[in-house]
Amino acid sequence: MVIDDRTRRLQAQSNAAIKAVWSDPKQDLAMEREKCSFDSTDLAAALLGGHEQLRKRAMLVEVLKKDPVFSKDGFYHMSREQRYERALQIGLRLVEIVQTLDSDDPFADGEFMHTCIDEPLPTDLHWAMYTKAIQNLATVEQQEQWLTPALMMQHVGTYAQTELGHGTFLRGLETTATYDPATQEFILHSPTNTATKWWPGGLGKTCSHAIVMARLFTQGQDHGPHPFIVQLRDLDTHKPVAGIEVGDIGSKFGFNAIDNGFLRFGIMDMS
Repeated sequence: MVIDDRTRRLQAQSNAAIKAVWSDPKQDLAMEREKCSFDSTDLAAALLGGHEQLRKRAMLVEVLKKDPVFSKDGFYHMSREQRYERALQIGLRLVEIVQTLDSDDPFADGEFMHTCIDEPLPTDLHWAMYTKAIQNLATVEQQEQWLTPALMMQHVGTYAQTELGHGTFLRGLETTATYDPATQEFILHSPTNTATKWWPGGLGKTCSHAIVMARLFTQGQDHGPHPFIVQLRDLDTHKPVAGIEVGDIGSKFGFNAIDNGFLRFGIMDMS
């Protein structure tokens, strides 16, 4: 486009008006920071519990920056499947990094690095709900059987509570666990379509186990919702075990790096 002299003259006044009040935003920020009456580094250290914690976090950030697994190159052009695979790689890499750290609180370090990633992970419920539920609700014997391999990522779990018909209204859950005194087994069942577990993160493809919230029935009496540790997929083939229907619910408006899933029980016996 060719701009002639007449157009330039017409634009001259408006250009001058804008330039008269224009300022570099970076300079504005620098000026405001110079007015500060305290050292921002000291404030950050005070909020984190000391300069040592501040240095530690800076070190962890550098670890993430240098590792290509955490690169965001091409992130916004990725398909859902690519984002899911990338999130799996990140989740596994975080565990590897935490295991190599000389840290007095590796879980806290891992949680901090997770917040720096800006992406939900398929393993989030494994750490936030599955392992925590076993730690807080299971007996010592149960923890030895389930928690130790979970912390070592020998299996991956999720937390299956929300159903198509009910979410946080626990008393309305429809998945049942009927106790059989003769065999000492719990029979898990999805008696209605709305009893389908829906939305748990990591359920669609990733997890092999789950904490399943179900209403406990024995001798015809409803004892309300109880948590059950349930194996959903074979550890060798990763295929659903007998009596289980499980899969991915597909694309969502958000959280597409996570494989939110569905779960139905035909008739599944648990001793």
